[in-house]
Amino acid sequence: MDFTATHGLRWRDPGVERVPAPADLARWFIEAGLTAMPVPVSASTHRSALELREALYRLMRGRVSQEPLDRRAIDVVNGWAAKAPPAVQLTADGSAKRLVEPTAGKLLTVVARDGVDLLGGPHADRLRECSRDTCTLLYLDTSRAGSRRWCSMEACGSRHKMARYRRRDAV
Repeated sequence: MDFTATHGLRWRDPGVERVPAPADLARWFIEAGLTAMPVPVSASTHRSALELREALYRLMRGRVSQEPLDRRAIDVVNGWAAKAPPAVQLTADGSAKRLVEPTAGKLLTVVARDGVDLLGGPHADRLRECSRDTCTLLYLDTSRAGSRRWCSMEACGSRHKMARYRRRDAV
């Protein structure tokens, strides 16, 4: 889901692209914790990554709004998920795993498989879209009651509450 957030403010045209170049995608792989080492990203892999991101977003958004899922988006995600992921190994002390020779394509396979696991798993009904009018972020509602409304309380939730307070105080 974090990958879908690399395109922000979707309600605006064209929105905010947070990985506008291949180098930005390479940096995102590290920041997302998919790899500790930089991987080269070609222009064509970057374009494919954006296509995968938008397919994942359409599928997750469709799930949230309970609309029929986009067949083309399913094909894109399944195409990536069917590819071989990076090999993993235990570290010398056996406490962690590390990726063996990760490539951008193999890391996108991990992202696609995570999307398949989420969309086809038991938590798919906990997918939500932020309730704030100007936010289009998707999140997984892990609250006990399943009633979370905002992508984060620190950002959208507190802004909503402050706006509500100001409207009430102005009366």
